[in-house]
Amino acid sequence: MPMQPFLLELSENQILIQDTIREFAEKIIRPVIMEYDESQKFPMEIMHQLGELGFMGILVPEEYGGAGLGYIEYALIIEELAKVDPSVALSVAAHNGLCTNHINLFGNEEQKRKYLPNLASGKKIGAWGLTEAVSGSDAAGLKSVAVKEDGYWILNGNKQFTTHGTVGETYVVIAITNKDAGKKGISAFILEKGFEGLIIGKKENKLGMRSSDTTQLAFENCKVPEENLLGQEGMGFINSMQVLEGGRISIAALSVGLAQGCLDAVLKYTNERKQFGKFISEFQATQFKLAEMATNIEAARMLTYKAAWMKDNGLPNTREAAEAKLFASEIAEKAASEAVQMFGGYGYIKEYPVEKFYRDVKLLTIGEGTSEIQRIVIAKDLLKN
Repeated sequence: MPMQPFLLELSENQILIQDTIREFAEKIIRPVIMEYDESQKFPMEIMHQLGELGFMGILVPEEYGGAGLGYIEYALIIEELAKVDPSVALSVAAHNGLCTNHINLFGNEEQKRKYLPNLASGKKIGAWGLTEAVSGSDAAGLKSVAVKEDGYWILNGNKQFTTHGTVGETYVVIAITNKDAGKKGISAFILEKGFEGLIIGKKENKLGMRSSDTTQLAFENCKVPEENLLGQEGMGFINSMQVLEGGRISIAALSVGLAQGCLDAVLKYTNERKQFGKFISEFQATQFKLAEMATNIEAARMLTYKAAWMKDNGLPNTREAAEAKLFASEIAEKAASEAVQMFGGYGYIKEYPVEKFYRDVKLLTIGEGTSEIQRIVIAKDLLKN
């Protein structure tokens, strides 16, 4: 397929959105980063405030209470949040891009009107359950099963690493409805907190992204109303992959933001700290590292914006989203490591921001499709002709 032309100049409204979220992150989030990280407390108040600004329903049409924005705006918002706190950025991305967007893309009119307004306003937090203890990269290898019975789907199984499993009130859960149909026998369902048989399990104690809630879920004869089937029966896996395609753009944006946060911190530090009578920034070894970080970040940003632009313009973007996610997450990991190295001993101390960036970054090469899976996706697209 010929490369699509890509030209991007941010509109006045996009610049306003960028400035608004940047100011919010600096004034509201930065002062409490370590408080939430140390306590692993979910920043519910911050989520509600973001909802009031329209940033919890970024992709949701205005008729359902959303902002009606596109993926360029989505990427800008996630990037700016991640520069300050990747944990908050992750929760905003998971809420917008997974649960909420799955309902937005594949829900029927009744489901959209019932669930999207509360999700888009941030009054309710969305969770999305695909991964299981037995199925990670092999997403189709899940074991959860739903059987139709007396006007309900009876759901049994479990989910691992569910973002917002504890704090969520609206869940999208993927389960097998026809064991003989393979990937075409998997369906999606909307659950609500309080459904009979929905059990909130262990909250995970994580390396990084510690204020973003990650939980195990269990379903023991969980009664899901028949009308809560999301999308067509048997299309749950296929729809989930479509949802994840957009999710990869958000994780790429998160990676760009985290990497930029590292670079910003390093620039400030190396222009203040002296060794051997010179600012650290004056040493050529430091300058080479700064130049490489900046170049990688800009390249990752352009890959991300291109994938977002293609998504907004209805163009096929499976490969572009995978390329953006792969490259951005891996250069973010390198940027975080280099930032700690340039801070020296101070980089290992929690008073300095790069320590948290270093812990947070590892998830980005794993979540929403590992780097290995992205390489498979890219190679398949290259070889399909």
